[in-house]
Amino acid sequence: MTGTAPDVGRLVVSCTDRPGIVACVSSFLYRRGANIVQSDQDSTGPAGGRFFLRVVFHLPGLDKELPRLEREFREEVAARLGADFRFRVASAPTRVALFVSRYDHCLLDLLWRARRGELPIEVCQVVSNHPDLAGEVASFGVPFEHVPVTRATKPEAERRQLDLLRDRVDLLVLARYMQVLSGDFLDRIGVPVINIHHSFLPAFAGAGPYERAKERGVKLIGASAHYATEELDEGPIIEQDVVRVSHRASVRELTRRGADIERTVLARAVAWHCEDRVLVNGRTTIVF
Repeated sequence: MTGTAPDVGRLVVSCTDRPGIVACVSSFLYRRGANIVQSDQDSTGPAGGRFFLRVVFHLPGLDKELPRLEREFREEVAARLGADFRFRVASAPTRVALFVSRYDHCLLDLLWRARRGELPIEVCQVVSNHPDLAGEVASFGVPFEHVPVTRATKPEAERRQLDLLRDRVDLLVLARYMQVLSGDFLDRIGVPVINIHHSFLPAFAGAGPYERAKERGVKLIGASAHYATEELDEGPIIEQDVVRVSHRASVRELTRRGADIERTVLARAVAWHCEDRVLVNGRTTIVF
């Protein structure tokens, strides 16, 4: 979270499981004078499975040492293990863009948490296909851009969005953005994209999900936060939660409670991603 002590770094590693991975990583950090303060690991199987490791460490002068650490880890550890890895200075906030349409609950919650220092993020830009929320966003001192989207103008709109965000953000969050991003946009944005959507059983796709939930007597309302892929709502899931509801609840009450749970699930997913707690393994995730 925000307020992390100086000189604290994080290292995440993934590779094919084999003996000695933890020893190799910890020895590398020890030889550089780093003190490991937290370590989490998981394996999908000891024989040929995928191994995942998240390490938090303290190293004086980390800012200056980070380029050398990355270079030497790549040469001495990653090349030997065939590993993917990334280092990060824990106190550095993640630069985030928020996409939104007209529903404001997730957008305002993330902006509020960021302003209060409850999320380790810096919101650099809000983009919307409607102008409705410009005043609300302005009150947080965050740039707002209205980019209208129609079926005919979608390619042009996505090019404008890409030009607006290029080299400015590390994460894109769809805070109830009611447009489907194209595969070309997702390929070219170059950063992870997190989406939030409601979850019902049975599933209600399209318009009016809460009205249909009321008609069917739904007893659970939930929300899912996941990484966006070209397959709609099929990306690796980061976080989910549910709340029980009664047959007495009106459509308005169902909608309100759904908005509450969407806010909390999305905030958790964003926090965990920005704290390097989420590692993707194919179509699933490991969350430390």
